[in-house]
Amino acid sequence: MTPEPGNPHEAEGVLNPASGCGPDGQLYLLPRLVAAGNVSRVGLATIDLVDGVPTGVSRLGVVLAPETGWEQSPSHSGVEDPRVTFVPMLGRFLMTYVAYGPLGPRPALATSVDLLTWNRLGPLHFEYQEQLHVDLNLIPNKDVVFFPEPVPGPGGELCFAALHRPMWDLDWIVPGAGSPLPTGVTDDRPGIWISYVPVAAAIQNVAAMTHLGSHRLVAMPEYDFEALKIGAGPPPIRVPEGWLLIHHGVSGDLVPGVDQQQAAHYAAGAMILSAGDPSVVLARTAKPLLAPAIGAEINGVVPNVVFPTAIEQIDGRTFVFYGMADSQIGVATLDRSEE
Repeated sequence: MTPEPGNPHEAEGVLNPASGCGPDGQLYLLPRLVAAGNVSRVGLATIDLVDGVPTGVSRLGVVLAPETGWEQSPSHSGVEDPRVTFVPMLGRFLMTYVAYGPLGPRPALATSVDLLTWNRLGPLHFEYQEQLHVDLNLIPNKDVVFFPEPVPGPGGELCFAALHRPMWDLDWIVPGAGSPLPTGVTDDRPGIWISYVPVAAAIQNVAAMTHLGSHRLVAMPEYDFEALKIGAGPPPIRVPEGWLLIHHGVSGDLVPGVDQQQAAHYAAGAMILSAGDPSVVLARTAKPLLAPAIGAEINGVVPNVVFPTAIEQIDGRTFVFYGMADSQIGVATLDRSEE
């Protein structure tokens, strides 16, 4: 998907989409559309297939725009980088997205039964955890994805779980405040965390999905391609070995406080999380599965970026949809290795 000429919603790019198969059997893409001034909306398009391979999109309009106070900032407003998970037990699609508001990037949640219309549930709230000595609600956060089915929680209770990426940088809110770290964490690089919602509470009221607790660290940067930070990509999918998580890793140089980096390098790797305890990493790739290699991935608003955010099974094949240099959207096949 490339920006549509003359479409003001796409003047600065189309990128980082969510996806889902609606109750009508149609496969949809929900791209981030960026207008002038870095104002983002979430669009909707059907995915065009030729012999089971995605080849293009047919636009249907905008399904989410920055309309609330917590989605609007003096610098730039936006609803950014959506990820969509269908949760059969709830009978709903969950869209997590970054609401760029007065205090910087904060995760938010919306729900839908058909992918066509969405109901905001509001910003995510992270319950205070005394042993961490950090209130996660004060910390900017991104890359939130929900698992599609319940998993065991820390105490054995059946829970819905979400992965997320706190950024220990209060300078977003109070310049000079620094980076207070949770107790026991000595590395200030952003990593992947997990938090939980009891199934019973969510079944009673889906709004409980905005109240996350029992926060745990899952993974930190470990290899060269993810030297600066890592974050979850598409929602995890169940495989025989556990939960397959495609993630992004960032290397190079990052300038604090800058949204559209020019000297960073984004690549995609993968992890297997334990089915019995998804806070445990069983295996991960030491080298990227996908890295910037073609022109549209190397040149763009933010150069040298592949940023996976959606994954779909089509006719028995797995396709990963990803942002290309914060300007376009690409798709790649994900094949199982026999090695």
